[in-house]
Amino acid sequence: MELLKCNGVEKVFGKGSNHVTALNGIDLSIEKGEFVALIGSSGSGKSTLLHILGSVDRPTKGTVVVDGVNIGTLNATDAAIFRRRKVGLVYQFYNLIPTLTVRKNILMPMLLDKRKPEEEYFDNIIRILGIGDKLEALPHQLSGGQQQRVAIARALIYRPALVLADEPTGNLDQKNSKEIVDLLKLSNRNLKQTILLITHDEKIALEADRILTIEDGRIIADNRRR
Repeated sequence: MELLKCNGVEKVFGKGSNHVTALNGIDLSIEKGEFVALIGSSGSGKSTLLHILGSVDRPTKGTVVVDGVNIGTLNATDAAIFRRRKVGLVYQFYNLIPTLTVRKNILMPMLLDKRKPEEEYFDNIIRILGIGDKLEALPHQLSGGQQQRVAIARALIYRPALVLADEPTGNLDQKNSKEIVDLLKLSNRNLKQTILLITHDEKIALEADRILTIEDGRIIADNRRR
């Protein structure tokens, strides 16, 4: 089942002689339950594509459909709601709220909607991520790897259609990097989560089932490994 579809996506910044084409005709399809890595050097268009797929930004041209919704047609309010409920975002620097406990950081997307989590699912997430004993701690009391686990839990709590992980290991040492990638693989397998992992590290990309290579705003290779 197709979960994400991009047709002719372009993104241009600036005007006239100052314009920069960050994305140049992206066509992409991702099936539900896939674990995909997007690899490319700095400036290749990786993060620009992630922002568009996550409804943080709009394409200059083309269409993006996620879970049946053409996200380019959403206004700012609807885009924010869609992003909160349908897209789990994991960044390099965690973006946790420092004054809130781990529990409240994880539940923040649902608290904003005044919804209660499914306790069994919540317990399953924290068990898989190994943070059950940290729920009342504040972010500054955690290691970098633990903070990233909390960020992943927050991304998963709404059972999003798609998880977008932007260089999630970029701020971690080798041991923690491997653990975070293994946890993403586990959530893909055990929670049936669709994941697009953005990285510049080929070793990390090799953990995915499918590797896309982007260069100069174009996808130049699409390799299915499994």
